[in-house]
Amino acid sequence: MDIRDRIIEGAAELFKTYGIKSVTMDSLANHLGMSKRTIYEVFSDKDELLVGVLKWMAEKQRELVKRVLDDSENALIAIFKLLETNMNHFQEMSPAFQADMKKYHYEVLMKKTDKCEMPDYRNNIQLIERGIKEKLFRKDINPDLINRCLYSLVRSIMDQDLYPFEQFTRREVVKNIFINYLRGISTKGGVELINRLEAKF
Repeated sequence: MDIRDRIIEGAAELFKTYGIKSVTMDSLANHLGMSKRTIYEVFSDKDELLVGVLKWMAEKQRELVKRVLDDSENALIAIFKLLETNMNHFQEMSPAFQADMKKYHYEVLMKKTDKCEMPDYRNNIQLIERGIKEKLFRKDINPDLINRCLYSLVRSIMDQDLYPFEQFTRREVVKNIFINYLRGISTKGGVELINRLEAKF
């Protein structure tokens, strides 16, 4: 692992545990057992480091989607596998990270001239297109619009203002919001499969 990857993975670990705002370059240097100067030789500031972490997270998500798609019998099974994986991932994440992401993710991206999407919402459109081909999703839906909507729903699941943690479990939110939306875009056969998969979720 080269020094850049090591810094990014260390920062990602600290961000997810303590939040973005509370992690300093000093604490990251101590965590990695390297000098702060070494970090600054790779990343000019914390904003650039955050962009690096977000791109790394997006790439990991792309790899996960591809792996799950390749290993799954159909698109709905793949979606439920991804839901389960992401639920476990969210449970390991500090609420501070979610709160900071809402604020700093937007601020940092607005400073970027390329306004890159991180994570890339277009990455999962292949799931929708595959589901249509498999006659699990209705053929009259627009895959691009549906994918954007699903992306927005996934992002909203961890919104504590919208769905307070003390009032709703994340699994309850997923079942009532995300899975019910899936039913709305599915064929009769798709809905039957969703019902079976949800019973095990």
